[in-house]
Amino acid sequence: MRVLVTGANGQLGTDVCKALKNVELFPFTHDDIEIKSLDSVRQAISSGQPDVVINTAAYVKVNECETEQDEAFAVNALGARNVAVACQETGAKLVHISTDYVFGGEFEYRSVPYTEFDTPIPPNTYGRTKLQGDNYVQHLCNRHFIVRCSALFGIAGSRGKGAKHGNFVQTILRLAQEQGTLRVVNDQICSPTYTVDLAHKIAELITTDFYGIFHITNKGNCTWYEFATQIIEMAGLSTPVIPITSEEYPQEAKRPYNSALDNYHLRLMGMDDMRPWQEALPCFFKELKLA
Repeated sequence: MRVLVTGANGQLGTDVCKALKNVELFPFTHDDIEIKSLDSVRQAISSGQPDVVINTAAYVKVNECETEQDEAFAVNALGARNVAVACQETGAKLVHISTDYVFGGEFEYRSVPYTEFDTPIPPNTYGRTKLQGDNYVQHLCNRHFIVRCSALFGIAGSRGKGAKHGNFVQTILRLAQEQGTLRVVNDQICSPTYTVDLAHKIAELITTDFYGIFHITNKGNCTWYEFATQIIEMAGLSTPVIPITSEEYPQEAKRPYNSALDNYHLRLMGMDDMRPWQEALPCFFKELKLA
């Protein structure tokens, strides 16, 4: 099997490349492919002739999407369209990485996780751009897997967000060392997901013909405050973590109060063996110590 990965040096792309075994791998970074250019995408995919394309490239600066809408739609929507068109032309399977932020824009509060069969209503521009990318993939590429994930943490950090100090876990650890107390929102629910676990499930999924939309997260959900307190406790730190409301931590982009995902499609297929995020987190801590 020949597999091309876009965003290969990103947080998820790094672990996807590691998880792929016994394949001919084509790891493409932004220097190798311009996702916004159909010609660039066509050239990359036609030159490698992959059986599978895993598109992890995205504009993931959620707040900046509100002011940089042209760039966000160009990458997340049109970029996804370009990859879908090129995959359809060559007959390659396409794995398109999406997000929990396509959900949570309803007026009424939702108390249960979203399944693949719920109707997306994005709360912000980032979610709208990603949903449009999902729509392009669904309509333009027959052999597609749309993989929605949430609150990723992995050893490569969150390079796409321009963060010098990595993902949420790494940021909390850094701030705990720099500040006397931490203030973290306690009214936004997510599904923390270890990129290693997600990458291995993607590697399994591409060997099937079970096309469609999949939510793939570690089991369980929590608020960002609960996530932070678990991180602090596991690190053996004593930094107090204070729960606050979203109104006390205003941001440019509105966040969903609940964007937890349910791996319902995986469960229907008998494939949902994703472990709880509380079990995945210690493995990430061990990986951090080895890095």
